Amino acid sequence: MGRKFFVGGNWKCNGTTEEVKKIVTTLNEAEVPSEDVVEVVVSPPFVFLPVVKNLLRPDFQIAAQNCWVRKGGAFTGEVSAEMLLNLGIPWVILGHSERRLILNESNEFVGDKVAYALSLGLKVIACVGETLEQRESGSTMAVVAAQTKAIAERITNWPNVVVAYEPVWAIGTGKVATPAQAQEVHFELRKWLKDNVSDEVATSTRIIYGGSVNGANCKELAAKPDVDGFLVGGASLKAEFIDIIKSATVKKNV
Repeated sequence: MGRKFFVGGNWKCNGTTEEVKKIVTTLNEAEVPSEDVVEVVVSPPFVFLPVVKNLLRPDFQIAAQNCWVRKGGAFTGEVSAEMLLNLGIPWVILGHSERRLILNESNEFVGDKVAYALSLGLKVIACVGETLEQRESGSTMAVVAAQTKAIAERITNWPNVVVAYEPVWAIGTGKVATPAQAQEVHFELRKWLKDNVSDEVATSTRIIYGGSVNGANCKELAAKPDVDGFLVGGASLKAEFIDIIKSATVKKNV
């Protein structure tokens, strides 16, 4: 397949300096598959980025949880892509459902953010996903396709993009899309990329799953052919994140 397994840890709005240092110590001491098997990226809150960067093992990378849509300036409370580059942060998460739903970030706004971040050389974890209401009304693929289209219309640099499918109804709820449900959307999303971008982009782009992933369900999810890894929320703050990273080895045996 050639798509390297990817595990992202989204720490969201959590932690104190002491707690963050403990998490990093746990990660640094963990025995995990090598970099040629799995790419690991952790995403602390902005204020802890320098702490984590200084302490984290070199084979793990760091992502910010958001950045501004263009160059910095008179945008109080925002953090620009330029600032992330200045700190040496290589990745950024954009379009997370919490920002789409709570902060009303539109598909177009997210697309503009992704395009700007990529233009400066950042790598992007671009999030898409439907609400429970949208799933129950049968519009999952229409929603996910519209979100992806707003990104695809604005970018060409797909090697620096990882797409994260996160069904909103499964984030932090304990509900998880079944492996079959996750595979179905990932398959359809890859097909959309093939039909609307290119065969090469569809084959090479990693589509990862997020939504209450934990140590107990990660191996079964990882075994699905179109699931190329995970964006982990709550479990990334716990020791079981190591088990999720280790689930990358499932791909070798599929």
